[in-house]
Amino acid sequence: MGPKEVLELIREKDVKVVDLRFMDFPGIWQHFSIPSSELEENIFEEGLGFDGSSIRGWKEINESDMIVRPDPATAFIDPFMEHKTLVVICDICDPVTGEDYTRDPRHIGKKAVRYMSNLGIGDTAYFGPEAEFFIFDDIRFDQNAHCGYYFLDSVEGIWNSGRDEGPNLGYKPRHKEGYFPVPPTDSQQDIRSEMMLTMIEAGLDIECQHHEVATAGQAEIDLRFAPLVETADNLLKYKYIVKNVARKHGKTVTFMPKPIFNDNGSGMHTHLSIWKGDTPLFAGDGYGGMSEMAMWAIGGILKHAASLLAFTNPTTNSYKRLVPGYEAPVNLAYSSRNRSAAVRLPMYSNSPKAKRLEFRCPDPSCNPYLAFSALLMAALDGIQNKIDPGDPLDKNIYDLPPEELAKVPTTPGSLEGALSALSDDHEYLLKGNVFTEDVIETWIDYKMKNEVEAMALRPHPYEFHLYYDI
Repeated sequence: MGPKEVLELIREKDVKVVDLRFMDFPGIWQHFSIPSSELEENIFEEGLGFDGSSIRGWKEINESDMIVRPDPATAFIDPFMEHKTLVVICDICDPVTGEDYTRDPRHIGKKAVRYMSNLGIGDTAYFGPEAEFFIFDDIRFDQNAHCGYYFLDSVEGIWNSGRDEGPNLGYKPRHKEGYFPVPPTDSQQDIRSEMMLTMIEAGLDIECQHHEVATAGQAEIDLRFAPLVETADNLLKYKYIVKNVARKHGKTVTFMPKPIFNDNGSGMHTHLSIWKGDTPLFAGDGYGGMSEMAMWAIGGILKHAASLLAFTNPTTNSYKRLVPGYEAPVNLAYSSRNRSAAVRLPMYSNSPKAKRLEFRCPDPSCNPYLAFSALLMAALDGIQNKIDPGDPLDKNIYDLPPEELAKVPTTPGSLEGALSALSDDHEYLLKGNVFTEDVIETWIDYKMKNEVEAMALRPHPYEFHLYYDI
């Protein structure tokens, strides 16, 4: 869809409001709206001004003016607004030079794809994320000088099996038993179906929806794979729709990786394949039906995994999911079927078109443009340097003797550890000017100051259990 088609759609659907959206640096969608009568064809080239200093991780107050440039190909009708609203995703530009802004995450995604194409390796990188989330009925939290707590609840939570619900009907998934019971145990089939159908109405291709492993309303809706930037755009639509459908039903959704203690967290297993034209380049006659190029890509991902996680698992909460003993993959190895390995080669189909790698570490708290770009850059570095990923890990990791387990490298144990790894290992991200030193430094500085150090300063509720009587 081009500018003329967008303007025609506005007339055809009697659109009253145009909502312009863009991604901030940490990974939250931002927006402002204009009357549809104000959207003219030249705006798609010239853009509109806004205050960049009020966006996290961007401009200082003395250089605040920025430009949003709408991408007409992203336009869709908002399914929730009372007044007919057309949403358009935007790129961010500098008003003086007219150039794309280096800290715009969407611009970084475009540069990553361009860099791959310039190398002659491939022309399309397909991504397929499997985002998980929780649907809760209540959430309360606070943190101040004299108290700190959170309280969440779900009618599905197994902890409510003894609650007087007038009447309590039971049918609450036990810990780790939410995958795949039918209703009435799965009480959220209808709401997930509404989410799925609303996504389809908004132009997303959806493969399936289902309850996930944890108790208390853990869910998954799978997007069909698409090129890098398009997939990141789609994931933002996905989150927007999921949260607003839940709100319509008096419920709330979180994409926090680990909101519940002692049950499964929410990951975002991410599938990657590289194509040239109609040819899938990861298909071959090697291990798992993969090509030599695919093996090198895996080698690059495993080599750079520690620094990569600073973008794919970018919250302090992320590392409460990435712990040994759960299905979350902490082992930096690859396998065709072993789900405890960081990289899995799905074996559902032998078709060359289905051959891809699945990076299982990421979680849905990430900024998808940055996470997908970093993942692609690690894979490209592996391909360029023909990095051998070593032997596959096809054994049950939990049955390995200690001396053998000690030889398997693992993911960082904290966000601080991942940021430290990024500080030491980011040359592969700078190639082709995809990420810049400014982006890397700003990311590390923002995350350390606003998240790592902020968390370290605050007493944790469990510390009172451990230490109050000492």
